[in-house]
Amino acid sequence: MSFRELPLFRDLRAFLHFLDASDRLAKVDAPVSTVHEMTEVHRRVLEQRGPALLFTNARTADGAAAQMPVLVNLFGSIERVAWGLGVPRERISALGDLLARLRQPEPIDRFKGLRKSWPLVKAALSAQPSIVGRPAVQEEICTDRNVDLARLPVQTCWPGEPAPLITWPLVITRTPGSDNLAGYNTGVYRVQVLDRDRAIIRWLAHRGGAAHHRLWSATGQKMPVAIAIGADPATMLSAVLPLPEGMSELRFSGVLRGERPRLARCVTQPLMVPADAEIVIEGTVSPDETAPEGPYGDHTGYYNAVENFPVMQVTAITSRRAPIYVSTYTGRPPDEPSIIGEALNELFVPILRSQIPEVVDCWLPPDACSYRMAVVSMRKRYPGQARRVMMALWGMMVQFSYTKIIVVVDDDIDVRNPRDVLWALSTRMDPGRDLVILDRTPIDYLDFSSPQSGLGGKLGIDATNKIGAETSREWGRPLHMDRAVVDRVERMWSELGLDGVKSSANGGDR
Repeated sequence: MSFRELPLFRDLRAFLHFLDASDRLAKVDAPVSTVHEMTEVHRRVLEQRGPALLFTNARTADGAAAQMPVLVNLFGSIERVAWGLGVPRERISALGDLLARLRQPEPIDRFKGLRKSWPLVKAALSAQPSIVGRPAVQEEICTDRNVDLARLPVQTCWPGEPAPLITWPLVITRTPGSDNLAGYNTGVYRVQVLDRDRAIIRWLAHRGGAAHHRLWSATGQKMPVAIAIGADPATMLSAVLPLPEGMSELRFSGVLRGERPRLARCVTQPLMVPADAEIVIEGTVSPDETAPEGPYGDHTGYYNAVENFPVMQVTAITSRRAPIYVSTYTGRPPDEPSIIGEALNELFVPILRSQIPEVVDCWLPPDACSYRMAVVSMRKRYPGQARRVMMALWGMMVQFSYTKIIVVVDDDIDVRNPRDVLWALSTRMDPGRDLVILDRTPIDYLDFSSPQSGLGGKLGIDATNKIGAETSREWGRPLHMDRAVVDRVERMWSELGLDGVKSSANGGDR
């Protein structure tokens, strides 16, 4: 039995049809410029958790009508992220359970555990690719002098940005040698348009695309690269999931979809790409050519510094007939990436529990740029355990290695409730005893507050009740109203004449 509960969305258009039928897609026929205006419209709709937006009359920088519609805010609500994963909103954690099992699969004991392990077996079968000979994404093919990135309605999101920026690209790379899907990486790295057939790909050193580039550069060869725009939702979201080591994003998209991934061979590069994507940009990345990228508005809410990144030489642009261009913006949360991060937070929790059993819950606050801060609740059993949890989190995944602040609380604290967290911080934490400060650790290079680019400090805060050797004082006992009194007042509430005052038993634990 598959975890998937929604219909199969083989391509973006099937998903848009589903959103339209669910009243989660709005078509904007009025002219809207890709320069700044589209960002502002998107921002206002997203803040209201509004629908996905399809701009049918987008205008380019020169005021001309765009050659294709522009889709934004596709995943601008947790609900739509869940639907893209194939499940209702309340079932995201079930996918997290599957991911946790894929990261650490248990051996199947003959037929005894076969039923329990069937989702893993089905996942393995769904991950095997199906090669499509005449893919939809190659209905239109432009090569050589016909290549022109200006034909795409690429956004300029914020004032002061130097050039249009492709913001929802699935950048596909592989290791040198055998064209085996296990050696593929698909990542979302922003792409700055330089001119007709050149672009800059910005990837961080720890990401898969950068690792592949180093391998190709060591051989002295140009690296083949493909950029898919407007793939099916499972493929798009697979590119941002915390997948098991060695699991390619393209293969895992089949697990999400419940169908083998449909791939096609590029027309000019030795790569496979999503066969049903809207647009694919093919090209190569030089071993040594770079260009200054930025400044661009980022998820931090600031413009990033200008730095050099590899240049891509475009060799082909293929597309469906009448393609849909998918875009977004990044900025101070909330933005679309932060909404996706908030939804995927629920996927992390089962994985954390499988690695660190004492963890009860974890919250990555979107307003703290998602991954930069974590609040973790735990079942505490021995002195020093909170510090162990901090260290385990920082070393568990690449995603957590860039988490700057970790707050650890007891399991009576709701990590998603700021009132609870602030109460724990102010009553269970002493700065002289409970702060863990690490210096010169890997940090997001976009964090300009760090002393050096890519190298900075981390802060762990132990806001748990102190036990054993952690304190020599009598520890406080939380206030609790007698349960019998709470229940008795609840029963008599309607007789008290307190019209308009809502009855709440929450105070029973305060």
